[in-house]
Amino acid sequence: MDNPDTYIDLNKQTWNNKVDVHIASDSYENKSFLNGKSALNAIELKLLGDISCKKILHLQCHFGQDTISFSRLGVKATGVNLSDKAIERGKEFNFILGADAKFICWDIYNLPNHFEKKFDILFTSYETIGWMPDLDKSPKVISRFLKSNGKFITSDFYPAIWVYDDDFTKVFYNNFNTEAICEDGSGTDAEKEAAIENKTISWNHPISKILNALISNNLEMNQFNEFNYSPYQRI
Repeated sequence: MDNPDTYIDLNKQTWNNKVDVHIASDSYENKSFLNGKSALNAIELKLLGDISCKKILHLQCHFGQDTISFSRLGVKATGVNLSDKAIERGKEFNFILGADAKFICWDIYNLPNHFEKKFDILFTSYETIGWMPDLDKSPKVISRFLKSNGKFITSDFYPAIWVYDDDFTKVFYNNFNTEAICEDGSGTDAEKEAAIENKTISWNHPISKILNALISNNLEMNQFNEFNYSPYQRI
């Protein structure tokens, strides 16, 4: 990529295109969410433990269902996303629900240039790591916003899932980050027949790369868990 911001521009436009489709889809259950259903799963709730009165920075928050779900639990939650349309809808739902979440629109790597607060917990989940090109830079951003003795908590799909083609019938991509993956496609995981076109740039990262990036940047690892199920249908 000649222009280092190319991936940001392309991915931002694609996620802007996806927002309303996702809100209307059965996968996100947004009607149930607006009626009080939490968007948080048992996996992340167990990892988080007692979070009452904590301050949480939710990275890559999409249109804010998890962020607002944190707010419903009495947490001071701030959601961050590069999609301005997603952030607008997050703010809209936050207002409708009378919630106390905050939303800001920045690319994660640029966030330290525009935001200075410290948090008890940094959180991100599900299909987020692959949008990060630099796994040495990412932990530095995490450390920048964590209070002393703060925690970074993430839950995501097993990385090997991303080596398959879109139909999950054959191995198509390298499990290791040898180069950026540039794709053109249509629809979304939540609504495969949606009439939208997508151009994305992403990266595959094996577990060893993810864990070593955290360790080498002086983030102490206290738990690493694997599960034999997924809270979301991927295949």
